[in-house]
Amino acid sequence: MQRKKSPIYQLDRRQFLTRSAGFASMAAMASALPRDVLAQAADYTLAISMRSVANPYHATFTKGGEDFADFIGAKFATLVTEGNSEKGIADIRALLARTNGKLILNVDPNDSPDARVIVEDVANAGGFVVTQWNKPADLHPWDFDPHYVAHMSFDGVPSGQRVTQALIDGMGGEGGIVALGGILSNVPAIERRQGLELAIAENPGVELLDFQAADWNETKAFDITQAWITRFGRDVKGVWAANDGMAIGALEALRQEGLAGTVPVTGIDGIDAAIQAVRDGEMAGTVAWDPTWTGGMGLSIAYHSAIGEINIADEPQGHREFYGTGILITADTVGSLGAAEPENFLDFWGKATGQIQYRG
Repeated sequence: MQRKKSPIYQLDRRQFLTRSAGFASMAAMASALPRDVLAQAADYTLAISMRSVANPYHATFTKGGEDFADFIGAKFATLVTEGNSEKGIADIRALLARTNGKLILNVDPNDSPDARVIVEDVANAGGFVVTQWNKPADLHPWDFDPHYVAHMSFDGVPSGQRVTQALIDGMGGEGGIVALGGILSNVPAIERRQGLELAIAENPGVELLDFQAADWNETKAFDITQAWITRFGRDVKGVWAANDGMAIGALEALRQEGLAGTVPVTGIDGIDAAIQAVRDGEMAGTVAWDPTWTGGMGLSIAYHSAIGEINIADEPQGHREFYGTGILITADTVGSLGAAEPENFLDFWGKATGQIQYRG
């Protein structure tokens, strides 16, 4: 009997989904593509739209998209919102105009409401779009067939809950936690906070001293953590962050006070700096997503739909809105990380772990 995949599970060598990938062995895969598939690549511009390439997760997400564009020999563009929804939407509209709608877009919207505007613009222009992470619960790809191809995400509730438990374990099971949230209206920020609250509710010896939104920003997290150290002093026994960038900002504040390694920190994303901090004993854990996969596969599914290799309207809803897999990394598992392997951008749903569920 085939084992059912879980949205997040303990890492071992066989189960670890690579966080980044080289491109050296992709030539063999490309040779398996029909010639007409490769020939049509010249007709389209492929693009990634996200918050900032300064964010390590988004940098790898962008690299995954660029790798797929190289794989099929297509033009590639990177659009950066820098946290500005109006800029993000304007840049997409400008690229739709320049390409006459021949656009394949993989977008992590700056904020959830942006997704509807982007989807409608792309669909009206005749392009094809995959969204990541952020969208309203009542916006669905099948309502915009075939142009809104899919929505990809990761289930933040179990991820947030398990990484919080890793933090609590690193604190010895009791004490005060301070928590850094993402943009409050972002779906992943909401879900990860729900996971935090579930874990705290299961541990009566733990108290949430304060929760503040640092908007996914490392510098804001550093400043907030410094203020917490002054305000709470030794009552701070652990720092929870909704992403690794904020966790690194908090860790730097702790380092300046000589508290790194004494006050554990957790994050989410699995960036290299966070994984190294886990190895060094400064972080109690992180959750690794698969940004190379999301960056490249979002474009691959959309591209193959655009050229007719996938009839996306006939695919089940679990192929239209689906989770990837998050991997919990702690001191007990960090030594099991395997070497990076190239992504297979033709295995469209091989890493999907089920249809997205919407919670009230």
